[in-house]
Amino acid sequence: RADYDLTGQLVWPGAVLMNTYLSEHPETVKGHSLIELGSGIGITGILCSRFCKEVVLTDHNDEVLEIIKKNIEMQSCSGNADAVLTAEKLEWGNHDHLSNIIEKHPVGFDLILGADI
Repeated sequence: RADYDLTGQLVWPGAVLMNTYLSEHPETVKGHSLIELGSGIGITGILCSRFCKEVVLTDHNDEVLEIIKKNIEMQSCSGNADAVLTAEKLEWGNHDHLSNIIEKHPVGFDLILGADI
């Protein structure tokens, strides 16, 4: 089945701006745990994993989540990430998805990140 909704499969201008800012100001996220909403392919969250202690990337699209997981795997192999980096399904307004994330991360997150959402 082809997914013709490419929304989560592109790097949007807001993500480029966010990544530039975070690269220039890593202290913004350093040592924090964060959840990224609408992660798409995961580029922003993966960048944050270089500075954070934990990063959870989320998206509602199953095909995009598979891309995120492959990107996390490649990042893990590179040895550049300091953070625990995971991906979770999150469709906004879906109580089950939210409950699953809360169950896995009961202390919550220091920061909520979103670019082009």
